[in-house]
Amino acid sequence: MEFEYKMVIVTREDLKLSPGKLAAQVAHAAVACALETKKLNSRWFTKWQNEGAKKAIVKVDSEKDFYPLKEKAKELDIFAYIVEDAGHTEIPAGTKTVLGIGPAPDNIIDQVTGDLPLL
Repeated sequence: MEFEYKMVIVTREDLKLSPGKLAAQVAHAAVACALETKKLNSRWFTKWQNEGAKKAIVKVDSEKDFYPLKEKAKELDIFAYIVEDAGHTEIPAGTKTVLGIGPAPDNIIDQVTGDLPLL
């Protein structure tokens, strides 16, 4: 099946999180993005959900790489959310761990994250 909608979660290579910690951070971003997109653009959310809620996990070098991506998403009217850790386990409170983008149509979201390598 060809997907027309997806969500992309951008992770940081420099943090070296444990697999469980990274999974939790990705989940935080996915939930926040899904809930907010459902409010802001219910048509995109519904189409994304009905197609199976496709997600892609990609990587960047460091936190500074989040900001141009978030700005580009904003320009394209795609919801984007940076997760800040609470600091209870592996990393200090306030550490920006992942950036969630979408869900949005593939052809739009690819303008933001299409050149990033998969995790």
